[in-house]
Amino acid sequence: MDADPHRCADDGRPSLEPVGAATAIHERAYDTANVHAWQAPNAPTLARPVAVTQPDTSDTADAGQIVANCSAVIAVARRSLDCLVAGTVLVALSPLLLLIAVAIRVDSHGRVIFRQKRLGRDRRPFVLYKFRTMLPGSEGGAHREYVTRLIAGDNEPQINGRETLYKPSMDGRMTRLGRILRRWSLDELPQLWNVIKGDMSLIGPRPVIPYEAVHYPREWGLRFAVKPGLTGLWQVSGRNKRTYLEMIEYDLEYVCRRSLRLDARILARTIPAVLLRREAC
Repeated sequence: MDADPHRCADDGRPSLEPVGAATAIHERAYDTANVHAWQAPNAPTLARPVAVTQPDTSDTADAGQIVANCSAVIAVARRSLDCLVAGTVLVALSPLLLLIAVAIRVDSHGRVIFRQKRLGRDRRPFVLYKFRTMLPGSEGGAHREYVTRLIAGDNEPQINGRETLYKPSMDGRMTRLGRILRRWSLDELPQLWNVIKGDMSLIGPRPVIPYEAVHYPREWGLRFAVKPGLTGLWQVSGRNKRTYLEMIEYDLEYVCRRSLRLDARILARTIPAVLLRREAC
């Protein structure tokens, strides 16, 4: 992490005002090369030099190590929770996952699982898994153009006069089953495998498509400081009722406020958000 530009360095040297010769004498007496044998100006000569005790930084070092250890413990706890919850849900919903896979094959030709490159922590690319909801051969050019306009703040759809995010159910390339899967967010269940693999976390920012990140201003890069999530603060705060900029702001807010307590609150709000049938983007 870059050093804080507002942080002031302090080498322990006393602040001196330009008061003429007295200041010059004092500055000559402060010889950092001979700090262990330093003697105040006009002080009586002693039999041996006075040793100046150096600041004890052991407490600071210990505190830094404690913080590092706590961060490591939290990271292990979060990763353990991810694997435990994702694995449990995958096993519990395996009959439903199999049923959805069969229904996709019956509904339309093509692969059951849709694979797409996304950007994870530190912008590392990974393959995201979803149930296919589009007709075979559908290209992403329209979505790319649309998202580019969203980032620029142009042409966002309106609900009650307010700009909102992209509505997949309005896309003519959607399959009949795909609309149902998107409506209940069931198309995202295969991302539990991304969580187990370590590409994603249960809670985090929305995983970004590479062509979106190309247009991001520098300050939005903070959202790549953590793993993307299966759900997140934006997903439980209105989702498609929010603009693209608001989505980014929620992601940045999550990164700044990230904690296990906040993760638990978001996870608890995810199920009601799904039951209210807030569509995915």
